[in-house]
Amino acid sequence: MKKTFLTLALISLTLTVKSQNASVEKSVFGIQTGFLGIWGHNETKLTNQIALRSEIGFDSGIWGGDFYDKTGFLMTPVITAEPRWYYNLNKRESKSKRIDGNSGNFISLKTSYHPDWFVISNYDNINIISDISIIPTWGIRRNIGKHFNYETGIGIGYRYIFAKQAGYLENESEAALNLHLRIGYRF
Repeated sequence: MKKTFLTLALISLTLTVKSQNASVEKSVFGIQTGFLGIWGHNETKLTNQIALRSEIGFDSGIWGGDFYDKTGFLMTPVITAEPRWYYNLNKRESKSKRIDGNSGNFISLKTSYHPDWFVISNYDNINIISDISIIPTWGIRRNIGKHFNYETGIGIGYRYIFAKQAGYLENESEAALNLHLRIGYRF
């Protein structure tokens, strides 16, 4: 009888431990770079599956053609706030896949602001027009070793351009695309 009771107690303890929900990490700091920029970020836990990502960095642009003396390059600051819902953490954990560093699939609402503070460029006297964009995005993040990760995402949304500040008659709005592929380092 004691062996049966001990066996049932161990089984129920094991089931109790496995029934805990997987969760995003309390806070994740890192840097990422991609083809067109570099960014520093923090993800703060809001719930077990939702994290708020705050990011500051530089978005880049390249232009060229017959009308320009040389190929142009610019970097401009960007500030981003992005709530992310990591929807498959429990499934990944049940398959013994890594979820550290918020490694998983996510759906987010990426909100970015490009202020007209300064521009780094190989052309003189380049300015940008401030804009704000809100883009629903689907993406994935996976770990490479202990500190490195990669991330990709795609989404389409809305961008509002503050053209009046630059002397135009009206502000403008347009569709915006978020297509990113980044590699990063987690501290």
